[in-house]
Amino acid sequence: MKHYCALDVSVKETAVCIVDETGKICRETKVATHPDDLILVMKDPKWQIERIGLEAGPLSQWLYEGLAKAGLPVICIETRHAKAFLKAQPNKTDRNDARGIAQMMRVNLYRPVHVKTLTSQKHRALLTARKLLQEKAIAIENDIRGLLRNFGLKVGLVGKVKFEERIKELVEDRPELREIMQPLLTARKLLREEFTRLHKKVLDLVREDEVCRRLTTIPGVGPVVALTYTATIDIPARFAHSKAVGSVLGLTPRLNESGESKRVGRVSCCGDAMMRSLLYEAAQVLLANVKKWSWLRAWAMNIAKRRGRQKAVVALARRLAVIMHRIWSDGTEFCWTRESLPVAA
Repeated sequence: MKHYCALDVSVKETAVCIVDETGKICRETKVATHPDDLILVMKDPKWQIERIGLEAGPLSQWLYEGLAKAGLPVICIETRHAKAFLKAQPNKTDRNDARGIAQMMRVNLYRPVHVKTLTSQKHRALLTARKLLQEKAIAIENDIRGLLRNFGLKVGLVGKVKFEERIKELVEDRPELREIMQPLLTARKLLREEFTRLHKKVLDLVREDEVCRRLTTIPGVGPVVALTYTATIDIPARFAHSKAVGSVLGLTPRLNESGESKRVGRVSCCGDAMMRSLLYEAAQVLLANVKKWSWLRAWAMNIAKRRGRQKAVVALARRLAVIMHRIWSDGTEFCWTRESLPVAA
């Protein structure tokens, strides 16, 4: 008889539920959240495990890799889909969630999620750490501005290079404020130095990666956008069509249709938030700062004239995602004119 297993993962313990093909619960237990402990439970000879389901989460990649290496048929399922299914239960507990996920696996009512490769996970960790250091440094700069404003000292427009010099100039005649600002400036300087080190590592990775170098031929797409895109998409072959990338990244309109009413809303904002924001920034750069003309910029300008700049930026961000996937899949580079395109865009 076939059996189906579900894991409701938490930091310390994981609720395990095993059901047979009729839906009868065969075993329920809690084990430590570690692949080795879970493998001991599911490698029991009396279980003929057909599918093992666990929700996507912070620990899912680690557990998925460990269970997959052990030869177990593990599947990572989409969180929102599982939440909608489990909402019907009156009481939410780890035990009930494991039961519900087990029934989802039994009746084949789940939506699988792609688990990224180890290389993509490392690149994503690097990009996240880089962004964290950048945000903390900016937060300290803003706090310094706010603190000095209380004493009538205005920092004004100053770049990150001359920021420290400007602060020291303002508090030069105020020793008490100088003692307060010095630790903040030291912390900011350290954050900026570490950010520069991580940013250099990103540039080195892009320089060595042939795919990233081709992606940076697109106007508005820099090294950070290119590396984030490859880390997010991971395997381009998992998309049958390049147009599907836009919806996966949350850059397509949300549709709400019921009876005679049909409302097309704003973009769905599902998927990876970091990638979506970087594509939006790249679209803004292409529209405003890139001086060299291209068919892509002309296309976005025409949309801006008809529908407004805001919608043009979103449409351009979505098209950038599609073009980047096509370039990655075909092994080509960006064509600046339509005449040089291999096929009609």
